[in-house]
Amino acid sequence: MRFLLVIVVLAAGAALAWWQFEDRIPRHWHPGEPLAVDDPLTPITKWKLRRLADDRDGCLAALATAPEDGLHFTPLDDHEPAPGCPLENVVRVHGSGVDFNASFVASCPLALAWVLFERQRLQPAAEAVMGSRVDSIEHYGSFACRHVYGRESGRLSEHATAEALDVAAFHMADGRRVRLLDHWNDEGERGEFLHEIRDGACDLFGNVLGPDYNAAHADHFHFGMRGFRLCR
Repeated sequence: MRFLLVIVVLAAGAALAWWQFEDRIPRHWHPGEPLAVDDPLTPITKWKLRRLADDRDGCLAALATAPEDGLHFTPLDDHEPAPGCPLENVVRVHGSGVDFNASFVASCPLALAWVLFERQRLQPAAEAVMGSRVDSIEHYGSFACRHVYGRESGRLSEHATAEALDVAAFHMADGRRVRLLDHWNDEGERGEFLHEIRDGACDLFGNVLGPDYNAAHADHFHFGMRGFRLCR
């Protein structure tokens, strides 16, 4: 009986200690706290993004933390736009702090990862390296019901579930254009900018593929949600 009492007292003490410790953890480091777009990025951020893949309400709530001019999107019902490629927990992104050449369908976590990337990695890099903010983005799309590399069989691409966005070029507010096909190997600020944002994107997306990965990505960045840190 005395042994059981000791166990209860120790458990209560441990619970109290954890409660006091947990109360001091900053929200951006706390795995149980919801994600907000302006939370400082930590290794926990990517874990929170992955968790939102099965939490529509939580993901939409996180998207709603973006400033009014920071994201324009429409939640979509689950649907199957092409046979064999059902889409769940998706939104249509119309714009964010930048304009897009076309709206696109994205998994909710992909849309959230994009906004975090844009606000905390893309624009700071643009200002630091280029001396100008990014004004608009050219992309090749997000959803495509196909296998990897368009093969006739094999595993489905991340694009088949709208979990990836292919970005080809960045237009700066001062009128300059930075295009992967032209500037990845540029020894000036355009090349530096592209390498900087590639590295920054790896803090958020599960995989970031570009010209250093293979020839199929010579003209674009593939920002995908699967995996944890494939960054090439």
